[in-house]
Amino acid sequence: MNNKAVYWQRFRAYFTVFDGPLAILLFLILSTGIVTMYSAGMDFPGRLENHLRNIVVAFFVMWFVANIPPQTLMRFAIPLYTLGVALLLAVAMFGLIKKGARRWLHVGIDIQPSEIMKIGVPLMLAWYFQKREGSIRWRDFLVATVILAIPTGLIVKQPDLGTALLVGGVGFSVIFFAGLSVRLLAGLALVAAILIPTVVWPRLHDYQRDRVMVMLDPSKDALGKGFHIIQSTIAVGSGGVTGKGWTKGTQSHLEFIPEHTTDFISAVYLEEFGLLGSLFLVILYFLLIVRGLMISANAPTMFSRLMAAAVTSTFFIYSFVNMGMVVGILPVVGVPLPFMSFGGTAMLTLGMGLGILMSVQHHRKLMKS
Repeated sequence: MNNKAVYWQRFRAYFTVFDGPLAILLFLILSTGIVTMYSAGMDFPGRLENHLRNIVVAFFVMWFVANIPPQTLMRFAIPLYTLGVALLLAVAMFGLIKKGARRWLHVGIDIQPSEIMKIGVPLMLAWYFQKREGSIRWRDFLVATVILAIPTGLIVKQPDLGTALLVGGVGFSVIFFAGLSVRLLAGLALVAAILIPTVVWPRLHDYQRDRVMVMLDPSKDALGKGFHIIQSTIAVGSGGVTGKGWTKGTQSHLEFIPEHTTDFISAVYLEEFGLLGSLFLVILYFLLIVRGLMISANAPTMFSRLMAAAVTSTFFIYSFVNMGMVVGILPVVGVPLPFMSFGGTAMLTLGMGLGILMSVQHHRKLMKS
């Protein structure tokens, strides 16, 4: 009996890693996503089933990562970052070209190495600052910028501006939470303000500049590059306060909204559930971000604090950029809505991130006890 009790305690320990508030918020967002995917995927046989499969796989990845202590995760920082950069270099040299972009490698299956860097970059930066805790100087921020710039530059070169912005934004959040001074931050903002119009803008591809110009005035090319934004804003506006009702969205079912199971799934949701539904969804993401920041603030080590902050920043950037491009205040850059958009790689990456948050919270409790 004693042996059975011991085995039960060990088995039970693997399932106590789930953070209650995070688990509830995840359940609500996933449920909302499944309901929306049912409607959005009605014209795509098997889309809902594949979405459910992606959720199941992401759940097990989340559970597995949540059981790994942050100290163990630190050991993967250098190998994962090095592997990611090596694969990005391989993509630059002999990667597959699809739709005019060289982003994939074929290794039996097609993989997109830039996705690795969404975890690899913040992991590496958190490791770097952990090693310099207590003696961080301005030179360390310079080195961290180089660590961030290498993969970001390689991703921009593919070109994949959306992923580059995500990797760059999440990496910068690690540098910021590591103690970047307000003066230095103001200096960087000034440099960015000078470089963007003089250096960055001329180097952008034509289609990237077009996305920005179309965002400012989509009517200039209403049947071309501005079509996506115009149709998504029509869908959002036609939803009104209470929405048209589940599965009754005309813009999506008449196929005016492009990519309505992936990047523009929030347009489907907003059309069918209206302003009240959008407030509900925004509150869920807001609470998810708040919970992530709370876990970060209470983390026992710099590494775990920075990783938790980076994961939380990922959720914020994904949700803000996705909703922003759907309502026309940001360019269309192909960013999924967390835990709602269809996509196995994104769901896997987000599940891994949530697992990191749960690992930080769970092992903090163990350290206290």
